[in-house]
Amino acid sequence: MKAYLLAAGRGERLRPLTDRVPKCLVPIAGRPLLAHWLELFHAHNVDEVLINTHHLAEQVREFVRAHRPPPRVILVHEPELLGTAGTVQANRGFVECEPDFLVAYADNLTRADLTSLVVFHRRRGALVTIALFHAPDPTRCGIAQLAADGRVTAFVEKPEHPQTDLANAGIYAMSSDIFDYLGDQTPLRLRSGQALDFGRDVFPRLIADGAAVYGWETTAYHLDIGTPAALAQAERDVAAWSQEARA
Repeated sequence: MKAYLLAAGRGERLRPLTDRVPKCLVPIAGRPLLAHWLELFHAHNVDEVLINTHHLAEQVREFVRAHRPPPRVILVHEPELLGTAGTVQANRGFVECEPDFLVAYADNLTRADLTSLVVFHRRRGALVTIALFHAPDPTRCGIAQLAADGRVTAFVEKPEHPQTDLANAGIYAMSSDIFDYLGDQTPLRLRSGQALDFGRDVFPRLIADGAAVYGWETTAYHLDIGTPAALAQAERDVAAWSQEARA
């Protein structure tokens, strides 16, 4: 299986650390965040990963040069950020002939069961399956509402009055049919001057059109490495995992 790992963000909330280190290479327990992702992908039979770069891209290239597959890594550089959906759209050839694929945001540390996500996605014949977690502060996240069968009935970015705490984990299983929709969005992105984003632009439109968008709930560890406090928490958590493994 193939996956897009979106890693081009500047990590503004982690400055000054990210003035000199790209966010995807921020060290957690002595290993770059990107290494944790590649290990997770390998554990779930993802054999090829496309990673986009922007800020401090040469450091990411150096990391990838030293990486020993699996999984195999392909880098694409974005002089101008395209957005989460824009990157997938611009690199659709990466998953040519693939019936489905994964998309993940590299600024999270997670132990989500990607295999179970894909099984859920395929069994429902979904266009998109969004991994969801229970957020401590739903006003800071993209929030989904689900029907009894797991179908997403509403999706709102950072709602002032959230109806649930089911938050977008930044991990998606997608059918290749998604490109039939994304292809129609190129003029929209160029007109607006904004990057094309899954949460802001794509998911609400798909749901309004009645597309098969499902939510898959995970109770596995999941943390947005977006602040110094979150990074410190991740350090403690990974250290605890290592102690458990040695016990």
